Amino acid sequence: MAKAEIGQLVKIRRGRGQEQYAVIIGVEDARFVWIADGDKRKFDQPKKKNMLHLELLDEVSREVQDSMSETGRVTNGKLRFALHSYRNRVEQQREAHERGE
Repeated sequence: MAKAEIGQLVKIRRGRGQEQYAVIIGVEDARFVWIADGDKRKFDQPKKKNMLHLELLDEVSREVQDSMSETGRVTNGKLRFALHSYRNRVEQQREAHERGE
């Protein structure tokens, strides 16, 4: 199993938020992490999630990491921005692939 880190983006595989994306804002132990998306799940009300129910993505938000290490907090806007940027990048790559680029 891959090691989770703060600021890493994840895709939720099980539960009510299935197929949605979130950012890891805390690592409890090797099995559980705390996630938030800045929209439905705010920083102040993170969700404790079993690692088996998440797909760890190769994307890590440096803005979220820096903010968490400096202040111990991150704004909901930064969480939304990190997820929005990732989704836009994936969508552009998918469209380029369909065009044969």
